[in-house]
Amino acid sequence: MSVETHPDLTKNQALVFGSLSDAGGPLTAYAILDLLRDSGFRAPLQVYRALDKLVEYGMVHRLESLNAFVACSHKGCSSHGTAAFAICEKCGVVSEFTPDKAMSLLRDWTKSEGFQLSRTTIELRGTCRQCAVPN
Repeated sequence: MSVETHPDLTKNQALVFGSLSDAGGPLTAYAILDLLRDSGFRAPLQVYRALDKLVEYGMVHRLESLNAFVACSHKGCSSHGTAAFAICEKCGVVSEFTPDKAMSLLRDWTKSEGFQLSRTTIELRGTCRQCAVPN
């Protein structure tokens, strides 16, 4: 989803989303704050408020294990409620993918347990193909 397809974004939300989109990888809230100081950002709360809304809109995902945020790499995240990421521990590359088979199993489990699932984020940590190739 882009800024153009979500006209309700505030100026701060658009700036935060732009910084994440331009970064090409995960950023912490404090890294975003540093990038946006020249745009009038002075406090972490400004960034966190924008990030909260962007996550709610499905435009940004929080990577729990990195305590960082990444722009969504595909359309429709707000509708499917599932995000999966492969995070390379060597180069830091983050790849987003849709884990359809895993989600099917998880939905079956939640249904059998009566668990009300609201959102799922799966993080795989390891080494990407590029970093795994011996030099």
